[in-house]
Amino acid sequence: MATFILSVNGVDHTVEANPNMPLLWALRDLLNLTGTKYGCGIGMCGSCTVLMDGNAVRSCILPVSASADRAIITIEGFSTDGLHKVQQAWLAESVSQCGYCQPGKILTAAALLDKNPHPTTAEIDSAFENNLCRCGTYLRIRRAVQRAAEGG
Repeated sequence: MATFILSVNGVDHTVEANPNMPLLWALRDLLNLTGTKYGCGIGMCGSCTVLMDGNAVRSCILPVSASADRAIITIEGFSTDGLHKVQQAWLAESVSQCGYCQPGKILTAAALLDKNPHPTTAEIDSAFENNLCRCGTYLRIRRAVQRAAEGG
């Protein structure tokens, strides 16, 4: 076990964990932030996506030791009032069905739009190519990203 300071949603947390513990489990089990979901465990589905220093990363394959002293944002800290343009576009396009993968999708969209405010359809599809949705709402996700890019 080792001690790490994780900066999550603007708050520093001291955690004791095995250095190889995936960040996902530190968030869920040690910090009780359960909005980040476990999907595949191998970084292929995107359900565990969080923002780290503004980049969308897969928390299921990122060790907690590589997460210390980095700015981590989970869905709980993304926009507490729900008024972020991505969240509003998600609602307007009725993206969510079961909702399980949506926290990762929303954070992926936010990271994309932060780096590329006006992505093409191909760029949106590329950003989401390894983000699986069991409900198949891919076209609604694309429309929501386009809507957010247009300002909501």
